Amino acid sequence: MASKTTKKPAVRKAAAKTAPARTVDEYLAAAPKDKRAALTKLRSAIKAAAPRATESISYGIVGYKQSGERVVYFGYWKDHIALYGTSGRFIKTHAAELRPYAQSKGTIQFPSDKPLPIGLVTKIVRARVAEVEGATAGSR
Repeated sequence: MASKTTKKPAVRKAAAKTAPARTVDEYLAAAPKDKRAALTKLRSAIKAAAPRATESISYGIVGYKQSGERVVYFGYWKDHIALYGTSGRFIKTHAAELRPYAQSKGTIQFPSDKPLPIGLVTKIVRARVAEVEGATAGSR
């Protein structure tokens, strides 16, 4: 009779975890080198389109708020840079312009291997600022 050898399950080491970014500068510094330039451009475009918005890290990504309301967020992933918090109204109105990009409820994914459409980002952020300002004006 052949003896049975029992294999112990392989023990996997947890990946080294880095501390979460506390500032936008830390978030950008932690990004892969190949994404930093695009993220910096994206940050500049958002700040230019929403100059009164405050910038922070929220939900582990970069967020912008104005008048206490969320404007947009952005984050990077392996294959794309995502813009979160875009409105369904904007997405419907600009469906043709957004067709080349993967989308889900209020999120647009820009492929990492293509230039960011800064003009489109500016248009999105300005539309969100107008929505936020319209909402806050209505509550006054």
